[in-house]
Amino acid sequence: METIVREFLAAVQQVNLEKIGSILHPEVKWNVPGNNRFSGMKHSAAEVFQMVGGMFEVSQNTFALAETKAVAVLENKVACLLRFKAVKDGVTLDTDNIDVYTVENGRIIAVEAFATDIAAEDAFWGPLPQ
Repeated sequence: METIVREFLAAVQQVNLEKIGSILHPEVKWNVPGNNRFSGMKHSAAEVFQMVGGMFEVSQNTFALAETKAVAVLENKVACLLRFKAVKDGVTLDTDNIDVYTVENGRIIAVEAFATDIAAEDAFWGPLPQ
């Protein structure tokens, strides 16, 4: 389980979309906290790619997984303390998240993201579209 998640995180850092797509289950459930344009449940790898593409667009291609600080495993779940960074119009988002990945049959089937500073993320990413 840990190896799969570490491969996924390395692919995220390298922006290796092919590798990311091979690790995410096509019907992955990805829950994003907060009240911003990217918050809420994603129901497929396609929706996850759309979300991340939007994050790159909003952040002027600066959104990045800056660091994997810690990894802990419990059965088929892998919890990761991750540091993300992005810059938009001179404003920097530098925040830690705790993401919990559920792995089955060698693929990530679910992700629960926990933000350590949800107010900063909501302010940076902007409100939900009306």
